[in-house]
Amino acid sequence: MLSRFVSGSVRNLEREYCCTVRLLDDSEYTCTIQRDAKGQYLFDLICHHLNLLEKDYFGIRYVDPDKQRHWLELTRSIAKQMKSQPPFTMCLRVKFYPPDPAALKEEITRYLVFLQIKRDLYHGRLLCKTSDAALLAAYILQAEIGDYDPGKHPEGYSSKFQFFPKHSEKLERRIADIHKTELIGQTPETSERNFLQKAQMLETYGVDPHPCKDVSGNPAFLAFTPFGFVVLQGNKRVHFLKWNEVTKLKFEGKTFHIYANQKEEKKIILTYFAPTPEACKHLWKCGVENQAFYKLEKSSQVRTVSSSNLFFKGSRFRYSGRVAKEVMEQSAKIKREPPEIHRAGMVPSRSCPSITHGPRLSSVPRTRRRAVHISIMEGLESLRDSAHSTPVRSVSHGEAFIPRSRSQATDSGEGTAVISDEAYSPLDSVLPTPVSEHGTAELSGSRQLINGAPCSIEEEKESEAGTPTHGEGGDFGAQEGAARGALSEVEQVNKFVLSVLRLLLVTIGLLFVLLLLLIVLTESDLDVAFLRDIRRTPEFEQFHYEYFCPLRRWFACKLRWVGGLLVSK
Repeated sequence: MLSRFVSGSVRNLEREYCCTVRLLDDSEYTCTIQRDAKGQYLFDLICHHLNLLEKDYFGIRYVDPDKQRHWLELTRSIAKQMKSQPPFTMCLRVKFYPPDPAALKEEITRYLVFLQIKRDLYHGRLLCKTSDAALLAAYILQAEIGDYDPGKHPEGYSSKFQFFPKHSEKLERRIADIHKTELIGQTPETSERNFLQKAQMLETYGVDPHPCKDVSGNPAFLAFTPFGFVVLQGNKRVHFLKWNEVTKLKFEGKTFHIYANQKEEKKIILTYFAPTPEACKHLWKCGVENQAFYKLEKSSQVRTVSSSNLFFKGSRFRYSGRVAKEVMEQSAKIKREPPEIHRAGMVPSRSCPSITHGPRLSSVPRTRRRAVHISIMEGLESLRDSAHSTPVRSVSHGEAFIPRSRSQATDSGEGTAVISDEAYSPLDSVLPTPVSEHGTAELSGSRQLINGAPCSIEEEKESEAGTPTHGEGGDFGAQEGAARGALSEVEQVNKFVLSVLRLLLVTIGLLFVLLLLLIVLTESDLDVAFLRDIRRTPEFEQFHYEYFCPLRRWFACKLRWVGGLLVSK
């Protein structure tokens, strides 16, 4: 009896596994789910935990053992999507940025989007000129600590916040001046709404950069925003295509193609190269989902998309959620008491340092800052060939950030837009959200300790992939990296072989169908109209008497000869 109970308990444990999801305020939600549970089940659990109804803007992101990011597909089994073993660690993030975040129906949704954009600002994905940067930071101060109080906020109090990857003392003073004089009396909700309104006007709002290279080998960042497809290169936005101009997205291997129709029937094809085939496929899937979400009027218009023109080759993918218009219509129907919001402004954050998180980067000794900077650069050489620069300041307002709204999308035919004095290189956008909160320094090719907060090269990747620390597993990490490289080469060969086999099988199948049709035409007595018409054509009669009949007699002769040999033996 006891053995049955134990064996039953073991089987139940094998059918369940633990999932930890890091939320936008860096808190963690842990749950146990069934092994065959789909992504939608986990996503609904998190939204219920957050009391979130406008959930279509959000998604769950995870990282595989090869450090490649993915969005969890809600219609598929979680266990089948994961390449690692449980327990699984994932992150809740904004997947589709609202075109007008300040106009969201519920405060809880605006607060979560505020946390995401605040994270983007700190990680270097959201760039702005100095005056805008000061105002955005002041809004964050007001939302987190309230009105300025001389008794609580001594001189230089704004320097204890880390709003950007780097900033100057002059900018800190400007932030404090705005907070002291211009934002008095604003509630956290008002400050967050004003922050969203300002951030939405910036050119890099909603940018989740994908590092690529153009046909000349120059580094570039591709991104999908609420308004269209963007290419950032150097300190300029070199391409912007509205969603209604993008006609098709394709990828094959590491190559990504964007097809578009611009004004006056002008057709263009843009080609870029991702670091790996997996990164290219992730880029393509993100593009397909963003195009469907922002471009279509109804989810019933969503179609399955193929990455290739050939029906037997390539990947097939279909966006499974609601589109932006349907989401906004559904939000307008929400009628409930606003849920209580537990803001985490004063709680230590592991990825976006706040007032309790220690000094800003400029207060770190210069020699250490230089060592940290060099180490980060060394770790990123294999990923992108751009200098470490996450600028906050841009050129003049007129030519830097053009205000964006649903009715003010920039014309795709405009000249190249300058977005910054320095190259757009969101290296800090790939900071992690580690589980542990200790301040122990860990040095491993892609991991450093900045301001007491662990940093790595790949965003939210270190714990999901289970990367060993330098001190504990340096040799193992090198061996594992070499093994993965060898495995990736084998996988590419296997994919090529499978592709050739598929082509061969399809060709044989077509030949078999043609052979069956030929036999039906020549040997059967079916009196069908279209068969009768074919048989009466002079060409078929000539083929039948000059080629098919001699070939049939030859095969019959050979078969009789083989049969005679078998009988004689």
